[in-house]
Amino acid sequence: MTESSVLNPAVIDWSGPHGLPQFERVGDEDYAPAFEAALKEHDTEINAIADNSEPATFANTIVALELAGDALSRVSALFWNRAGAHTNPGIQALEREIAPKMSRHYSKIGMNAELFARIDDLWTHRADLGLTVEETRVLERHWKGFVKAGAKLPKAEQERLAAINERLASLGASFGQNVLADESSWILPLSGEEDLAGIPPFLRDTMASAAAAHGAGHAHVVTLSRSIIEPFLTFSERRDLRETAFKAWTSRGINGGETDNRAIVKETLALRAEKAKLLGYKDFASLKLDNTMAKTPEAVNGLLMQVWEKAVSQARAEEAELAALIADEGKNHAVAPWDWRHYAEKLRAQKFNFSEAELKPYLQLEKVIEACFDVAGRIFGIRAVPLTNVVGYHPDVRVFEIRDRNDVLVALFLGDYFARPSKRSGAWMSSFQAQHRLPLKNGRQGELPIIYNVCNFAKPEPGRPALLSLDDARTLFHEFGHAAHGMLSNVTYPSVSGTGVSRDFVELPSQLYEHWLTVPEILKTYAVHYQTGEPMPQALLDKVLAARTFNAGFNTVEFTSSALVDMAFHTQGPVEDPIAVQAEVLEKIGMPASIVMRHATPHFQHVFSGDGYSAGYYSYMWSEVLDADAFAAFEETGNPFDPETALKLKTHIYASGGSIDPEEAYKAFRGKMPSPEAMLKKKGLAA
Repeated sequence: MTESSVLNPAVIDWSGPHGLPQFERVGDEDYAPAFEAALKEHDTEINAIADNSEPATFANTIVALELAGDALSRVSALFWNRAGAHTNPGIQALEREIAPKMSRHYSKIGMNAELFARIDDLWTHRADLGLTVEETRVLERHWKGFVKAGAKLPKAEQERLAAINERLASLGASFGQNVLADESSWILPLSGEEDLAGIPPFLRDTMASAAAAHGAGHAHVVTLSRSIIEPFLTFSERRDLRETAFKAWTSRGINGGETDNRAIVKETLALRAEKAKLLGYKDFASLKLDNTMAKTPEAVNGLLMQVWEKAVSQARAEEAELAALIADEGKNHAVAPWDWRHYAEKLRAQKFNFSEAELKPYLQLEKVIEACFDVAGRIFGIRAVPLTNVVGYHPDVRVFEIRDRNDVLVALFLGDYFARPSKRSGAWMSSFQAQHRLPLKNGRQGELPIIYNVCNFAKPEPGRPALLSLDDARTLFHEFGHAAHGMLSNVTYPSVSGTGVSRDFVELPSQLYEHWLTVPEILKTYAVHYQTGEPMPQALLDKVLAARTFNAGFNTVEFTSSALVDMAFHTQGPVEDPIAVQAEVLEKIGMPASIVMRHATPHFQHVFSGDGYSAGYYSYMWSEVLDADAFAAFEETGNPFDPETALKLKTHIYASGGSIDPEEAYKAFRGKMPSPEAMLKKKGLAA
């Protein structure tokens, strides 16, 4: 056996504190043999369930399936974390190999006729089994999963579906790697004060740190990390440099050569359309929406267009104000996309008498993290205890115990906050281990959730604090809302644990959590100046709160256009030229020339790096309807931390996972389903 095929037990047997992986004991060479062993073990477990001579029962079939594949889940959790948060060429090569292999593996399971026969028998007789609500949901999840995996198809169609899924897995891996390659390879060097015109000190420091990290040999560089590119577009007085940087940012994935994603998008859309037809759906959107709250493409487009009409009207009014500012400066150019953030910041300073640069010194990363934990303590009764002697998967990663009011350990949480070239862009929550209460082979009764957040904030120079924008701070709260959903889970079965809910419900806990960032009591306590320690002045706080809906048209148009293009792609068959289709959709809905999609097709990772949010990007807005109404429940009490409302929120939204229907969960919390009005009001788009 060669060294590369030796199985390192640390990949699967996690013996760190409280069952945490020992990251420092796992090397890149360990993943391939661990996958090989874990896949074989999972095959053996699946065959044992399928070939059981005893009649199918919930215990010997569904519970057995819930527990099968533990080793594969562990190596997968470690590997996909590595691939997203700290990759390298070797990991990327293995990702391209593993993605289709995993697809083949799960296709084989989903098309196992003997196994499906047992599940189908249980589903047919479910009314006679005496199942709990959660058990019925778990059974339904498995049955529908097998049906969508092709369990009912003829053999030839099963084989074609498996081939489609395998190819889609390969395409998704390549798509994400191409975007990362375009992002990490591009820099814009800045030389002298002329290039730095308008750049405030905090951003200069960040760009100097980025220059050092890239080994660029320059004093300052602009990168395509959102935490640098967005403030650069906001503050730089050099319109030519803003244009250069903006075009590089928006052309990720469409630069020609090996990293161009256009062919990948075209093939992905064709395969998804074929997959939907094989499974009996008219289009891929109908397939993806079948088990969601929205249920149909018509319902999704109805909400999106209702918001679009108000948003585009507001955006055109905002554009007129920006054009007036440009004219006041004696310039005669139209508002271009690389101008919007710059002049919007000037307009905000004019309207509300404060700027992002004035606000940022009060938003220290460390204090925002403290604020995030404080809110969790007030609402959910949990606290974070740093584990300073525990090694994470990267030196920047922080590890915490999460304990309840009785000092009982309920979860482990890892925070990975700084951008680096080896990390894909954006922010996300994921888990190494999901909460459940099933008995395990090793004698343990269930498992604690091990949850992590990944962000991409600009890392400061040594000795300086990391300062966030208000949007950065919202992102941190958003992702911790997802983390709380995973950490507070209180279910029996792993498949419905935490964020194991429908796509258009999963954003409710995260978007709702954002509301507490701007609760005055929180800002007064944690928004303190990094140099003086003085709290944010009341006058500035009042301005920040008054400006919450500023630029709402722009923000909503950016998002909604992306969601509408996503739905358009997935409600039609194969397209010859996806970029042309994108342009047609934007023209049809009246997209302002001064704004671009938040995520243009060639770098729309939500939709094309796997299919997680494909035909599902709308879900942020669907959940926003819910979160605006949910926070109103607290506002109606006059107390943003009302204990009775908080207990209902924890019980019915954060702790229940997918163990009950999401609509029933929401009604149990709020008593009714909401209309879009509260969301439109929150955005500043209500009439």
